[in-house]
Amino acid sequence: MTRYHPALVALHWILAAMVIGALIMGGQVLAALPNDSPDKMFSLRAHMTVGLVIGVLMLARLVTRLKTQHPPKADTGNALLNMGGRAAHWALYTLVLLMVASGVGISLTAGLPDIVFGGSGAPLPETFDDLAPRVAHGIISKLLALTILAHIAGWLYHQFALKDGLISRMWFGNRH
Repeated sequence: MTRYHPALVALHWILAAMVIGALIMGGQVLAALPNDSPDKMFSLRAHMTVGLVIGVLMLARLVTRLKTQHPPKADTGNALLNMGGRAAHWALYTLVLLMVASGVGISLTAGLPDIVFGGSGAPLPETFDDLAPRVAHGIISKLLALTILAHIAGWLYHQFALKDGLISRMWFGNRH
């Protein structure tokens, strides 16, 4: 077995784009908009919707990962790097799901489903900063961004230092 299941490959790349997009949207766009800005509601609705889709797709990816055959574990020739790579992969699953959970926590705590999707006409709270799930969401987002950077650094190491073509495992093609 030389490649991951095509569903896992598709979910990997779709989720990579969605997660990076959601991190940018939350950290750059939403954070910069005051809660009384008319643009905030549209951006928040999009961010919340994408976050929920990410949660569903991440659970589908986890189930697919656990139920399908996959190539042997990557080997860098260094036990510590191998362990770090495996830890980073599981950290990505965990941190993404924690981001979704903390986002849902913010939403429920602040009454956002009725405000953002229900058309209640109520304004957004003045700030979300005093909500515990918001604090967690911010911390987790930074940990997730760092883990993504570590994941990319691992790919670069495999691609350019080891030159082992590891990226081909996470692409479409013959699996054997």
